[in-house]
Amino acid sequence: MNTILDYFLHLDVHLAELTLSYGPWIYLILFLIIFCETGLVVTPFLPGDSLLFAVGALASIPTSGIDVTSIWILLILAAVIGDNVNYQIGKFIGPKIFSRPKSLFLNPEHLQRTQNYYQTYGARTVIFARFMPIFRTFAPFVAGVGRMSLKKYILFSLFGSFLWMTSFIGAGYFFGNIPQVKRNFHLVIVAVILISFLPVLRMALRKQPKPQV
Repeated sequence: MNTILDYFLHLDVHLAELTLSYGPWIYLILFLIIFCETGLVVTPFLPGDSLLFAVGALASIPTSGIDVTSIWILLILAAVIGDNVNYQIGKFIGPKIFSRPKSLFLNPEHLQRTQNYYQTYGARTVIFARFMPIFRTFAPFVAGVGRMSLKKYILFSLFGSFLWMTSFIGAGYFFGNIPQVKRNFHLVIVAVILISFLPVLRMALRKQPKPQV
């Protein structure tokens, strides 16, 4: 547990070490992480926002071996491809999964909350969910279950992925190596994670029953 926590809090250090160890293969590693987080409904625990911020910060170092434009384009593709794989999974096997009881890897409550979010915000959920951990993993799946128009879904997915990558990679690139930020990178990562979860927490609180007077 401590090792996992250390990786999350010191993503900049571990990402730099991975880049030194694997060289150009780091592009494939990052592609697979983003693809799995968005494409596989059983992997909502993978790092998203914090990882992108760390990638941007590392890419701003000329000797890092990561080109910011290349990784930005590659990870947009990873998110869009992952989205569409998840959409197809939801389309073909989603109804069966919705009827199953809670398991170690899949909580139907998360699916139901995402579905409720769709009912409130419609197709815009594809964009909003990009900035919400857990929801961004389940949103494509639920869109597939609901059989949203594939053409419409791809357009929203592409736009949402563009905004997501630009926001977090851009923030890391321009601010991640400011001395104060670099010295307190673990605190910045915690802040990014907490801010990312605020919309999820807000929705959870809204679902709580009001106290009886």
